[in-house]
Amino acid sequence: MLLVDLATTSSALATTRSRLAKRALLVDLLRRTPPEDVGIVSRYLGGQLRQRRTGLGWRSLTSLPSPAADPSLTVAGVDAVFEQMSRLEGPGSVISRNALAAELFGAATADEQRLLGGLVTGELRQGSLDALLLDAVAEAAGVPPEVVRRAAMLAGDTEPVAVAALTSPDPVAALAGFTLTAGRPVRPMLAQSAPDVDGAWASLGPGPVVVDSKLDGIRIQVHRQGPDVSVFTRSLDDITSRVPEIVAVVQAMPASTLVLDGEALAVGPDGRPRPFQETAARSATKDAEVAAVTTLTPFFFDALHVDGVDLLDAPLLRRLDALDTVAGASVVHRLVTSDVTEARDYFAAVVAAGQEGVVIKAADAPYEAGRRGAAWIKVKPRHTLDLVVLAVERGSGRRQGLLSNIHLGARDGDGFVMLGKTFKGMTDEMLAWQTERFRELQVSDDDWVVTVRPEQVVEIAFDGLQTSTRYPGGLALRFARVVRYRDDKTAAEADTIVTVRALAGLR
Repeated sequence: MLLVDLATTSSALATTRSRLAKRALLVDLLRRTPPEDVGIVSRYLGGQLRQRRTGLGWRSLTSLPSPAADPSLTVAGVDAVFEQMSRLEGPGSVISRNALAAELFGAATADEQRLLGGLVTGELRQGSLDALLLDAVAEAAGVPPEVVRRAAMLAGDTEPVAVAALTSPDPVAALAGFTLTAGRPVRPMLAQSAPDVDGAWASLGPGPVVVDSKLDGIRIQVHRQGPDVSVFTRSLDDITSRVPEIVAVVQAMPASTLVLDGEALAVGPDGRPRPFQETAARSATKDAEVAAVTTLTPFFFDALHVDGVDLLDAPLLRRLDALDTVAGASVVHRLVTSDVTEARDYFAAVVAAGQEGVVIKAADAPYEAGRRGAAWIKVKPRHTLDLVVLAVERGSGRRQGLLSNIHLGARDGDGFVMLGKTFKGMTDEMLAWQTERFRELQVSDDDWVVTVRPEQVVEIAFDGLQTSTRYPGGLALRFARVVRYRDDKTAAEADTIVTVRALAGLR
């Protein structure tokens, strides 16, 4: 298949808002894809290269050759070039990689360059969500969507499922071959969000619920087969060699075969969680000095398999019984209740103890791996700050031509100190308004970032604060999103860095 066919579909996806229209575009392309290219095409439609590392990044794309006038690249040929790049190492590898990149991008049309650049940087922004792609695979193959979703859940990846569904003479039988296997990670079940406990309670309806403490750690999935233990992250990366302390905990459990879902985090001597950066840094390194200073403690909240018994389809309370039997003290603290007042009180106690919030779960729900199901609803305390917009970045994809990503600052004496950026929470109306507003406040424009006079106040919701060496104030917002613009406030009334430091527990 020519790459231009994929690039044309990708461009259409980026400018289409309708999910039905997006799915139709995906189905059409998948049906036209030769069997030998299905794996590559499905991976690229998901916004990813097949290679984990190519050595290319934003800096590599700053001076691209002029686009080709006519398309000539094939998806298989492009994949082969990226594979060649991924294998380069040692002296001369940078020069060789840059030469390959120049040749590849020089042979690409403008649409193909946009596609390739998005794949390299991981920011394709075509709105082709994985769930939508799986539904398109199901329609193109003529099989029920739930069959494809379950196979993807168990495979932990879309590519092999797309290949099985679209190239097998009996796709249903081929998809049935994906089963829960210790050692092969499955996509984790995800939670929806609610603004408060009452909102979550109303969504789950009457009857008992399970209220889990939501820990501010990294999501882990552990697999044990006899003495062998594997530890995977939420993105299904294998970090076993980095976390021997977690391996030791699982090896001590009274079971020979396990698949458990949980969190790992650094805990202080007082039992309270350490800052998230310490957990993230520890899980990302094998450095012995870091490991000696920071130990990760695992806490588990679900059991998917125990000693030959698959529990994915079992109700939550049964899975928790199995979990308690094997995990003991390594279980996430929880409350089972039918009283919303108890749930509210528990939420308050969990937050006071330094945890992130709670996840409220339907007691009879199965484990819907890979889905953000309605049976799990997370509740976090919402923090807000009134900050000042310091600059704004040009939008891309569906936001092309608009000013989108805003730079946020807190007052610091007579000036402002930056705390982060966000483009989350913006409606189409808000984007149109702020594009006009920030052009009025424009001080300079380097064709990417528009610097503005620090006059516009915006209310920002965020999940927490973390230390940062990137910003002068030493702090950064976590999961910031726009609530509203505050035309009733002047920049002199915005929150100060002193207030922000106090929220972070700093002086």
